[in-house]
Amino acid sequence: MNKLSYGTEPLQFGALYLPEGSGPHSIVILIHGGFWRAAYDLTLMTGLAEDLARQGIAAWNIEYRRVGDIGGGWPGTLLDVAQAADYLPTIATRYNLDMQRVVTVGHSAGGHLALWLAARSKIPQQSILAAQRTPLTLAGAISLAGVADLEHSWQLNLGKGAASELLGGGFDGVPERYAVASPAALLPTGVPQVLIHGTEDDRVPLIVSQRYTQKALEAGDAVTLIELAGTDHFVVIDPASTAWRTTMAEIRQLQARAKGSSNR
Repeated sequence: MNKLSYGTEPLQFGALYLPEGSGPHSIVILIHGGFWRAAYDLTLMTGLAEDLARQGIAAWNIEYRRVGDIGGGWPGTLLDVAQAADYLPTIATRYNLDMQRVVTVGHSAGGHLALWLAARSKIPQQSILAAQRTPLTLAGAISLAGVADLEHSWQLNLGKGAASELLGGGFDGVPERYAVASPAALLPTGVPQVLIHGTEDDRVPLIVSQRYTQKALEAGDAVTLIELAGTDHFVVIDPASTAWRTTMAEIRQLQARAKGSSNR
């Protein structure tokens, strides 16, 4: 494992896990959840990162400033995640990473961020969240029990006001922030997306992914919803679970499609 800083702030770093062999390595950007709050960190995804590397896929497990951290919340949390993703091309040659096969995988609030990275090209240039250069191109984005729609999250009061904490207000107060920070408000993304969600999730209810999927399909995106019967919020990040095997299959499929497209 290589700990690498993508910025100058103490929490702007990630852990890069490399598989055996010389590569080039396909890569997954892992984004942890925790309702964007400082109490939770990238160790939530360590098991997944290690398993990805064992199975021949590089993993970039990122940390970022959260609500409660200096500079976290609006807009720092989102800017950090964007900066972490855009850092990959600068180290691609050193670690022989295949930039044609990058997939984001995020859990819970990290699912929101994984989908948001796929939508960055749709953010208006006048926004503080707009990329200064072309954002990293993704082969796909996978949301595991993700908070895919921030307005919907606010309506449901998920995490006891977590979306309001992230964006510094409710949808009724700062709708312009929701418009650029919520994947559901930026559809279509043009990036293949997979949403994996358990039917027994009591932290982020399945309806969040169901509604997002409907919106994305209506907007013309290629999106798949996989509903896992009897599965709760945390099983999806257990590397020994059937849920994770399902996710691994979707990662490989997205990366294989991207490789096939680049060879044409």
